[in-house]
Amino acid sequence: MQSNNECFHKIKKDYLKFLNKEKIYKKSMFTHIRNLKKIYIPIAFWINRKYKKKGKTLLLGLSASQGSGKTTVAAILSIILKIFFKRSICVISIDDFYKTLNERSKMAKQKHPLFKIRGVPGTHDINLIKDFFISTKKKKFKNIKLPKFNKSIDDRLKKSQWYNINKKPEIVILEGWCVGAKAESSSSLKNPINLLEKNEDKNLIWRKFVNEKLKKDYKKVFAMIDHFIFMRVPNFKLVFKWRLLQEKKLKKKSHYKRKTMSYNEIKRFIMFYQRITLQMMKDLSKSASVLMLLKKNHDIKKIVFRSQ
Repeated sequence: MQSNNECFHKIKKDYLKFLNKEKIYKKSMFTHIRNLKKIYIPIAFWINRKYKKKGKTLLLGLSASQGSGKTTVAAILSIILKIFFKRSICVISIDDFYKTLNERSKMAKQKHPLFKIRGVPGTHDINLIKDFFISTKKKKFKNIKLPKFNKSIDDRLKKSQWYNINKKPEIVILEGWCVGAKAESSSSLKNPINLLEKNEDKNLIWRKFVNEKLKKDYKKVFAMIDHFIFMRVPNFKLVFKWRLLQEKKLKKKSHYKRKTMSYNEIKRFIMFYQRITLQMMKDLSKSASVLMLLKKNHDIKKIVFRSQ
């Protein structure tokens, strides 16, 4: 029987190599090793058990607020599942499924000006995710292309640059800030939650449209997911702080430095996400199969397994 110690020794080198490549240095080596042993390896074992129990492609949702590190967590779990468990993994981000800038511009004219800004339900091409999920359920898997979005230019890349999935994955991880989000009651939409809603959505048109998308289109896709892993932030104030750090990192990597967001732009940007993020903190904290509790310093406090 495979053990956690075997797993640790086999993937330690690749794990540290990944952290170095991504320039994740802020935590001590002790913390990185502890996280690998106590957090990531146990979750990977849990995922592998769920896959073996299902016996076919396992669809997982991994969600957390802006800048919380969900993309990093998904990448680390992928490393462990590929190297130690020899699983065929496909990690996709809901961000890559954003509608094109042109499509969102049309939405802004036809529905509400706020839809030009990517992020909320309604700004994704949710049918592309649904089609991919359906394709993983078929016995004969056909080669499929999945979109790639470049945040620096705020637009989808050309189809020639899309991800090419030519093998049926055993495990799919869909990561994203709103993965697993549920619609609110109509009455709860009435009171604005921030200045953006108060000043720019006075007639509730934007809020109602987003909520309706969650109630119908997104609900159908999220219902296809077998299990959810939720990373819970201590409070929403930290989302701004962490998103600011994320933008600085993007600026260092990007060739389009002038198009990354400023301090004030980020402050306004996260207002688009606030309502759904707060609701997810209530809902998924109770319903997620795996709950990862985060500390204020961005570290993982503990994990709670609700489904063995």
